[in-house]
Amino acid sequence: MKKKSNTSESSDETEAAPGVSSGMSFGRLLPIFLLIAGLAAFFVFDLGQYVSLASLKENREALTEWVGRAGFWACLIYAGIYAAVTAFSIPAGAVMTITGGFLFGPVLGGSLTIMGATIGATVLFLAARYAFADFLRQKAGASIQKMEQGFQENALSYLLFLRLIPVFPFFLVNLVPAFLGVRVGTYVIGTFLGIIPGSLVYASVGDGLGAVLEAGRDVNLGFIFEPRFLLPIIGLGILALLPIVYKKFKARRAARVE
Repeated sequence: MKKKSNTSESSDETEAAPGVSSGMSFGRLLPIFLLIAGLAAFFVFDLGQYVSLASLKENREALTEWVGRAGFWACLIYAGIYAAVTAFSIPAGAVMTITGGFLFGPVLGGSLTIMGATIGATVLFLAARYAFADFLRQKAGASIQKMEQGFQENALSYLLFLRLIPVFPFFLVNLVPAFLGVRVGTYVIGTFLGIIPGSLVYASVGDGLGAVLEAGRDVNLGFIFEPRFLLPIIGLGILALLPIVYKKFKARRAARVE
């Protein structure tokens, strides 16, 4: 009877093995392959020439006329393009946001940017989690699991900080929470709220772009690092971390009392 039970346990382990391999099956990886293919196509076909400040400067009158004719559809198309740019991790977010401010004004342009970026980031998050999260969780060591637990406990605060402070690339911040088990709702809220300040700053610059271009001057994207823009955003990032600091302070105080 004992022998039979051992055989049955080993057969269970054998049956579990295909489940692990299925975590990296072609079906799971297909969304990631499609997103990588889209990013590769962007560079292979040199599509970056169409998403640049030089292109905006050259086509600004035609774009303005098109927005006037298309109306509401122009808003949807812009938000859809922004979502695609974000999902495919195309390095054109700043230029796109400035373009949105130029075409639709700071409030509407910023709002469309926030909507498109949130949708695109969520698509990438879901694709990465569907493809890799289970596999990585199975392979993760104790240190990774501890980091995952800590991130999950304060997911919203960490996300807000990472979104507000441009320390890491936007696409990387889209991916890491997928591997650390962050809930979709938390991810969407953190992304939506966290990108508001930066989006509105870039959209405001876009709103004044017409006068800058008419004067023959160029726009330097490094303006976001000027103290007048950067310091308020850093302040918001620090505020986002305050709940984490308070939790740790409270835990240490409770430990001392015990």
